Amino acid sequence: EMVSMPEIRTPAEARGYLQKLRAILRTLGVSDADMEKGQLRCDVNVSLRPTGEARLGTKVEVKNLNSFRSVQRALEYEIQRQTEALDRGEPILQETRGWLEDKGVTVTQRSKEEAHDYRYFPEPDLPPVFVERAWLEQLRQRLPELPDARRTRYMQSFGLGAYDADALSTDLWAARLFEDTVSAGADPKKAANWIQNDVARLRVDSELVLKAEHLAELIRLVDEGAIGISAARQLLPPLIETGKAPRALVDELGLAQVSDSAALEDAVRGTIEANPSAVTDYRAGKATAINFLKGQVMKSTRGKANPAVAEELLRKLLA
Repeated sequence: EMVSMPEIRTPAEARGYLQKLRAILRTLGVSDADMEKGQLRCDVNVSLRPTGEARLGTKVEVKNLNSFRSVQRALEYEIQRQTEALDRGEPILQETRGWLEDKGVTVTQRSKEEAHDYRYFPEPDLPPVFVERAWLEQLRQRLPELPDARRTRYMQSFGLGAYDADALSTDLWAARLFEDTVSAGADPKKAANWIQNDVARLRVDSELVLKAEHLAELIRLVDEGAIGISAARQLLPPLIETGKAPRALVDELGLAQVSDSAALEDAVRGTIEANPSAVTDYRAGKATAINFLKGQVMKSTRGKANPAVAEELLRKLLA
């Protein structure tokens, strides 16, 4: 059980605090801290006071919130409920309330007066633990890099934007894959983009096995023009399932990018013949028509056509 000080001011801040706490717990290996699985629960205490008033208002506790969304919604409702009661001149009763997710309201569970109402008594099997300052400092020195420090490093060392740095730094699995992929030679921004998008779509509940050197090689094949981005996305699932190297799978699945205009001419001519309306639009000056036609060429070649070569050939044949 961890108790925060009464210094959180808004529902959004409370949600952010919990998300940051979960990231720290996961980084330290304490728990997966999955709220939906009951590994992390939250009780919130809400009290209002007039602006400028130092003394805290009467506390109301909302128990057993089990999602970040529920925490934010319950706080928003409870703040509004107490505000309306105070505006009517009604006192706030110290009590414990529950959150009804389906109705979006809090309801009274039990009233309480003071701490002695809980009938506290010592637990003989749980003696006090005295933490010496020297031991605490030793533990502090052994801590791994925490999410906030990792986020700052990703922005400063790898040039990532705030969104990608934040998302990667709070997901230990993704962070490890990212750093290993960059170490294997991938561009940091491209590695982050692949992990945050294409890899994330394939990673449901289980932590899929993807070798960083394979992801780096996949990115490199796209950069070199050996395969197109569409083919690379087709390649990712078998890459994960088989564990084979990307270049071997490119040959095995016939996904090498076609950059020879002579080899693409039949596909381009077929696209022109099959899409007379788009051809008319292009010749009438509609700029987006060329993108549609290029997309049809990519579709007919299963993503293997070099998009730049396909567009150049389309413009040449439509001139």
